[in-house]
Amino acid sequence: MSRIVALLMATAAGLSLLASPSTAAATSCPGRPDALGTARTLVVSAATTPRVGRKQFPDTLPLADKELVLTFDDGPWPTTTPKVLDALKAECVRATFFLVGRNTDAHPQIVRREYAEGHSIGHHTYSHPLLPHMSLAKAEAEIDRGIARDELALNGVARKVPSTPFFRFPGFLSSQPLLDRLQDRGIVVFGADVWASDWNPMTPDAELQLLLERIDRVGRGIVLLHDTKAQTARMLPKLLRELKARGYSIVHVVPPALAVTN
Repeated sequence: MSRIVALLMATAAGLSLLASPSTAAATSCPGRPDALGTARTLVVSAATTPRVGRKQFPDTLPLADKELVLTFDDGPWPTTTPKVLDALKAECVRATFFLVGRNTDAHPQIVRREYAEGHSIGHHTYSHPLLPHMSLAKAEAEIDRGIARDELALNGVARKVPSTPFFRFPGFLSSQPLLDRLQDRGIVVFGADVWASDWNPMTPDAELQLLLERIDRVGRGIVLLHDTKAQTARMLPKLLRELKARGYSIVHVVPPALAVTN
């Protein structure tokens, strides 16, 4: 089913879509009954949850205890993103990738692989500047340029209206005018509830221990990682297995327009 047909169907359905049924890991990962899998899909709309993640905002996604949403920032990157995708595929886990447009320009085939393997595509500006340090017009132009390059890689058309209206501010640094503008455009702003601090050099094992301690402390929420970091790519297979052992489940987030295709 084309994205255009999906969009028309979702528009007709309105905002009544909230979440799709859970799927057992054994069903979603044939031949791997022990895989972590993706427990369910959650439809996320700016009409109901315009800003999520307690790092920035008062509220987060409506997740149950021990439900996690995995997100990755700053890619795609040729030496690390494919390894991240391999680890997710091995466990039949679906995540959301917040892309930097200049990296999308350089590696569009990796973006197309992300989408082909069922992951959600979000946006993270074109060149990763700190947007509050720019004028409102320049900041929005930077956001739109990133969206356009991501859309070109995915759909062959550089447009400012994203197929997946998900956005994350570089460095979590936003401003009220930009937040208001994105909400007016129907774009959900993602913060995070827990993060690996993988912008700091550390061993994969140290990152794993730090992240698991933080996840256990919050119990549920949006997890932020970076698919551009070699230590994260090496750590990820162990993280997914440990999450399974500790009883966590993975929720995949999608917008209403793409819910009918997932």
